[in-house]
Amino acid sequence: MEILKAILLGFLQGVTEFLPISSSGHLSVFQHFFGNVGGTSSLLFTVLLHMGTLIVVLVVYYKTIWGLIVEFFATIKDIFTGKFKWREMNENRRMLFMFVISCVPLLFLLIPVGDDKRIMDVLGSLADDNDIFVEGVCFIVTAILLLIGSWRAKKVKARPQIGAKSALAVGVAQAFAAGFPGISRSGSTISTGMLCGVSKEYMVRYSFILGIPAILAANVMEIKDAVALGEQIDILPVVIGIVTAAIVGFAAIKALEWLVKIDKFKIFGYYCLALGVVVIVAGIVEKVR
Repeated sequence: MEILKAILLGFLQGVTEFLPISSSGHLSVFQHFFGNVGGTSSLLFTVLLHMGTLIVVLVVYYKTIWGLIVEFFATIKDIFTGKFKWREMNENRRMLFMFVISCVPLLFLLIPVGDDKRIMDVLGSLADDNDIFVEGVCFIVTAILLLIGSWRAKKVKARPQIGAKSALAVGVAQAFAAGFPGISRSGSTISTGMLCGVSKEYMVRYSFILGIPAILAANVMEIKDAVALGEQIDILPVVIGIVTAAIVGFAAIKALEWLVKIDKFKIFGYYCLALGVVVIVAGIVEKVR
């Protein structure tokens, strides 16, 4: 039973991480009704599943990622040799700096709030509570962002690259998504970029690569906390979940790129809107019983 549950959760993670419909929200709702896997907390298992989708990003965008790594060392060299010029940057170097700007708002989640907890821990507890109302509201927030972003993309001529102000706005969207189950990280970052006038094709690639530092940091901190608390982890279901998430995620990211190309991005907004209403109604029914 635990193996089957891990496969289902891995499938959900792979599909919902890359389709802009919130993997954390879907996993939280699933675990609300069916329970956790292998004695592992829902937040920890969700974070571990992100390792599978991280592998997919590294595989699909390996050329861009390798180019960014090479450019990072080239930038360090230019800075120390006095050759660095802010106004004369190639595409990879510019993207590298925009990533740094977009990651700054994530630091807000690390602010301590007492009892050895961070803001991220407090918000993350929403996925472990017995109420799915918050997830329903967050699904609707995601829907609004997706629909407005799609509408905006048709009204303006899109820029081929992201600027500093847009990168900061995308970073704020990512920080909110990281804190609330039901707000899609990819959906909110792609939509925010589209609202800022950046092309949706560029934002898909930017969003997924941007998620690498956040996913790595979340995994390191969550695993560290789990070890410190002596939390038991059933390895086999976790590994099966990660592998499933990676395989399904590869197919999902290719599907998203195709849907964006044929201008069908807004269908995810309609889906999240309908799902949000259903989850809210289910949450209300549970409360009045």
